[in-house]
Amino acid sequence: MKNENLYPKVTKDLADKKAALAPKNIEAWRNFSKTVFEEGALPEKTKQLIAVAVAHVTQCPYCIQSHTTQAMRKGASKEEIMEAIWVASEMRAGAAYAHATIAMAEMEK
Repeated sequence: MKNENLYPKVTKDLADKKAALAPKNIEAWRNFSKTVFEEGALPEKTKQLIAVAVAHVTQCPYCIQSHTTQAMRKGASKEEIMEAIWVASEMRAGAAYAHATIAMAEMEK
């Protein structure tokens, strides 16, 4: 099944309608997002690679698409993007294993 069958396509019309429902909120969010991704102690490319990894952990298809595109625009290679995704995969799997401590503690009661 193709993505367009799973999730609505992002269109300017839908984005404008969402923004119109909470204009102050969207303005604040857009300013925050712009500020977060500006060059700072971390280069923009690194920030986009982090965003790609986080998008995979949060499993947001829109974020995966957007931040992969942005990472490539900022100079990230396909190999760098895939490594970021592998880091996300390890962290997600590691978190599942780490939380086994909770199950172990319950079993020991």
